[in-house]
Amino acid sequence: MSSSSSSIPTVQLNTGVQMPILGLGTYKLRGTDEVYQAVDASLAAGYRAFDSAAIYQNEANLGRALKELLPKYGLTREDVFITSKLGPKDQGVKAMEAALLSLSQLDLGYIDLYLIHWPGTQGLVVNDQRNPENRAQSWAALEELHVQGKLKAIGVSNYTPRHMKELMQSCKVPPALLQVEFHPQLCQTELRRVCKEQGVCFQAYSSLGKGELVNNPVVMEVAKSCERTPAQVLLRWAVQQGVPVLPKSSKPDRIKANTQLFDFTLSDSDMDRLSALDCGKRCCWDPTEVV
Repeated sequence: MSSSSSSIPTVQLNTGVQMPILGLGTYKLRGTDEVYQAVDASLAAGYRAFDSAAIYQNEANLGRALKELLPKYGLTREDVFITSKLGPKDQGVKAMEAALLSLSQLDLGYIDLYLIHWPGTQGLVVNDQRNPENRAQSWAALEELHVQGKLKAIGVSNYTPRHMKELMQSCKVPPALLQVEFHPQLCQTELRRVCKEQGVCFQAYSSLGKGELVNNPVVMEVAKSCERTPAQVLLRWAVQQGVPVLPKSSKPDRIKANTQLFDFTLSDSDMDRLSALDCGKRCCWDPTEVV
């Protein structure tokens, strides 16, 4: 990704590539018009990163929207950072074909970051010993496409510390990034430590706890004291720790509001109050039982 007219800070991956610390999550964005409008609003607001996945069923619409809209903002393919993910149904022997399909659907020449979406395999029970074999086979396929330059960086999503250690012991190309659920009620302390030790970028999804945390009394109090929205406070809590975030919205006003994270700082006491909410609560999927 090249430098472009955006005020959003970046983080450096272990590949040397710069990735924006804020990107648009596209989960549940469906259909040509909804995707187009969200991408248009995002580019206008300064977003340069977009997070998709095979299971979101919007890769083709996202690629088409970007090709149409980048010239409007004086941007090129190199100015944006595109993430997509391998679906659980394609874990293992189908991984190469599925990754190539993502490349074809997006039709942007290459993918900046491609992740294994889930440590398990669709159709297998969590304790099936084929799960680790399939993960290893998927990773080998991603490594091959990375060497070919089709996937500029590769990584994983929803991996636990155990899954990460297994991968680090067997991989030829280390993962550039781990994307997991992360918010004040799920601080993922051990996982963050593993990533830091291994030089893997730790990225958050579901920063608002599926919307539940915007109504949390502590979050609301902090928001009121710094005259920000609860969503901005939750996103700022992450980026202030150097953790990239992927808020998702189709509404132009919220898309813009979610960029307004870099002109204020949470006090140490507010950061501590928010982090003290940690109780291990997951709002999304629990990968801990997947062998």
